[in-house]
Amino acid sequence: MNPERKIKIGVVGSGFGASFLFHKHPHSIVEAISANLPDERAKLQSVYQCSKAYPSLGEMLRDSDIDAVALFTPAPLHARHTVEALHAGKHVLCAVPAGMSIDECAQVKQAVQRTGLTYMMAETSVYRQDTISVRQFYEQGLFGKIMAAEAEYHHPGLEDYFFDQNRQPTWRHGLPPMLYSTHATAFLMSVTGERLTAVSCIGWGDDSPLLHGNTYNNPFWNETALFNTNQGTAFRINISWRGALLPTERCVWHGEQMSFHSRDPRGLGPVLVKKATTMGQDDAGFLTHESHLEPYDQPSWWQTALLPEPLRVDSGHDGSHPFITHEFVDALVTGRRPRIDVRAAIDYTLPGIVAHASALKQGASMHIPSFDQL
Repeated sequence: MNPERKIKIGVVGSGFGASFLFHKHPHSIVEAISANLPDERAKLQSVYQCSKAYPSLGEMLRDSDIDAVALFTPAPLHARHTVEALHAGKHVLCAVPAGMSIDECAQVKQAVQRTGLTYMMAETSVYRQDTISVRQFYEQGLFGKIMAAEAEYHHPGLEDYFFDQNRQPTWRHGLPPMLYSTHATAFLMSVTGERLTAVSCIGWGDDSPLLHGNTYNNPFWNETALFNTNQGTAFRINISWRGALLPTERCVWHGEQMSFHSRDPRGLGPVLVKKATTMGQDDAGFLTHESHLEPYDQPSWWQTALLPEPLRVDSGHDGSHPFITHEFVDALVTGRRPRIDVRAAIDYTLPGIVAHASALKQGASMHIPSFDQL
């Protein structure tokens, strides 16, 4: 590694995009920012201490000083913007998901393969503090075999983002929950490396006028899917935009020797459940194995040597943003593949696309294509 090298990054989008630390990483600088509105550009310039600003992605991509772009644009534009940036010779970090359809995912794959450039998806659940712990437990063999997992992504009140201040629909208007599923799929896939291969999904809607006329033709507020994996693991995912729900992004990993429960928004956890060594009785008098419940003191991994010292700051999405920053920059500097490369990104994204198609077919069991099958 050249200790003097700095990756010159262009940041696009002022919402989520203003929460990263490219300007603090020892091997990157923010060369330019881009956003549609003047106040958004001013916000990004203030955050990243950057003097160069563009009103459009197209203009930014013509800047030969920029090595890579970080795309935090609306989800329906991700695939198109990724392909444009790659063909302009820029490495890409892109917010989730990789695409909104199988065809869009194939376009991203082809552009990465054609250009040979680096693509990474900025999936926060891979770097949540509990996921980092679970990945370490799994690599140490403490779970034994993970037999099943259950993930929840609840965002009640998403309709507050359906329309802008002028009552014009935003890209979130009627967004099918499973088209934004990578926050949930990553909980299992980034730990075990297995791939989701089949799904049956049920949707729930109430014919609300708020859903009428959405560009996705989506009738559902909530979707619940049961996936199978190439390792035979059962994986249930529940993604909900409406109901008497507590906001959360969490998972339970059930293993032969140990299980892990993410922090529950009701106040429990995180906890370890360890295989029983003693017998007990349930409330009906039947013998049971008395598994041991052990509170887990969750480390703040963002405070440790897993990150360069300037990046050891807390962030949104449970401390994940510095890790995403470092993973992308370090992969470019060292010439390695990032953890969430194009293969992982598409394999995280495709299951939700197929799950929504299943929900539209009243839960029909459907095959999920692999990255190699696109």
